[in-house]
Amino acid sequence: MENLVAGNLKTVRQQMEVACQASGRNLEDVKLLLATKTVPLEKLQMAMQAGETLFGENKAQELRGKFPLMEQYKQVEWHFIGHLQTNKVKDVVKYVTLIHSVDRLKLGQALHQQLLKENKTMNILVQINTSYEESKFGAPPEAALELVEQLSQFETLNVKGLMTIGKLNATNDETRHCFRLLKEIQSQVREKKLSRVEMDILSMGMSGDFTVAIEEGATIIRVGTKVFGQRYLPDSYYWNENARQDD
Repeated sequence: MENLVAGNLKTVRQQMEVACQASGRNLEDVKLLLATKTVPLEKLQMAMQAGETLFGENKAQELRGKFPLMEQYKQVEWHFIGHLQTNKVKDVVKYVTLIHSVDRLKLGQALHQQLLKENKTMNILVQINTSYEESKFGAPPEAALELVEQLSQFETLNVKGLMTIGKLNATNDETRHCFRLLKEIQSQVREKKLSRVEMDILSMGMSGDFTVAIEEGATIIRVGTKVFGQRYLPDSYYWNENARQDD
């Protein structure tokens, strides 16, 4: 298993390099975040032994369970990359340095209130539903600028960029359109020159489409199954729009 994780990582890193060369980008400008949903601790340790330090969790309860076990590895950085319910905010802000999935004002307000209590600030990305799929969370593209402006009013939140999930089970062209749309929104937001808004990060691309994402400007790609193997739960477990948003 160890050789498998290390071998998969080597393959992904090589594919990242090829995609960067194809698009005239520097490899050091793209970070590999390992998506750890349902991944057992032993596999995470194998990835760390191979030199990986950036991990992202989708579920607050999984993050809460894994963090104490991984805390001994001081070089590890955790991000939160899944849908975040307001009643899980307290758990998540304890552990992560960046939240990729802020998709509504109510969540921003909940984060702000919790961060005020803790006298902390948090780096966030604004999640945009660039594919307009009902099965996904994220603000619609036409509401993106307004949401960023609203979130920028909270002094505890530092908006670092945008996140999206490419259209699932789509052609490269369809997926590429999603990523290009996120890049366009990034440019629109930058023109506004808002306080506490930097727009340096584009988190886009997963195991099936990360090379396309790199070609279209991704600065963080979120890769899980390509490194750790297939999950035993379907995508609907993670991207279920029918889940109650704020229970």
